[in-house]
Amino acid sequence: MNSANELNEIDTQLLKKTFRLAEDAKQKGIHPFAAILADDQGQILMDQINGYLPDLDMTGHAERKLMTRASKAYRPDFLAKCTLYISAEPCAMCAGSAYWAGVGRVVYGLSEARLKRITGNHPENPTLDLPCRTVFNSGQRDVEVLGPCLEDEAAKLQEGVW
Repeated sequence: MNSANELNEIDTQLLKKTFRLAEDAKQKGIHPFAAILADDQGQILMDQINGYLPDLDMTGHAERKLMTRASKAYRPDFLAKCTLYISAEPCAMCAGSAYWAGVGRVVYGLSEARLKRITGNHPENPTLDLPCRTVFNSGQRDVEVLGPCLEDEAAKLQEGVW
């Protein structure tokens, strides 16, 4: 597993795009989280913002919703070559969904530990401080992880929300 936090040009562009999507969501009153699925050439296949609203779906995390869509559209052998870009580290639920869908690589901005410090014990985001690497390392296949990356920029998205 790669734990380095050095982004290449495509990684930087796509991670920053998740930040822009999360900021757009925030401006609409939606929790500021977003995810993008890209193929091995960096082409965006799907994107998703947080889905907590309008139904108050506590499992409506952007990457979980995206992985549900992706696993219906693509087979694991294809997804193994794809990268999931996320504005914040995937929680245990979301890391599990990425693992089960078959994604081979995850790049994220804000760490789960820092998110927990920001959100506190907010009832809409009772953050699990469980690193996604721990979830992935529990599996039977490797998932490359790059993050936290551009963490200060990612953290700014959460200002004034919690």
